[in-house]
Amino acid sequence: MGDVILVYKILPADTSKFEALKAGLEVIKHQRLEEEPIGFGVTAIKFTVIVPDEGGKQEELEEKIDAVEGVGERELIHFSRSM
Repeated sequence: MGDVILVYKILPADTSKFEALKAGLEVIKHQRLEEEPIGFGVTAIKFTVIVPDEGGKQEELEEKIDAVEGVGERELIHFSRSM
C-alpha cells in the first residue's frame, strides 16, 4: 500500500476567529496550509495532507479536523495516490 494525498477546503464558522482556526489546524500534521480568499471578507483554508492508504486513516484525519474549534465546513476537494 502507498500513501494518499488529500486536499480539504475548510471554511471558518466565524470569520472573526480565522486566526484561531488556522492555529488549530497547524497542530495537525500536514504538508501545506494555504489561505484562499473567497470574497466578501471570507477566506478559506486549503489543507493538504498525506496519509497512508489504509482503512480508517481518512476518517481519523477528518475527525481531527472537525474537532478543531472554529471549523464551519469541510470539503474534500482533491484525492490522489502518491507516487
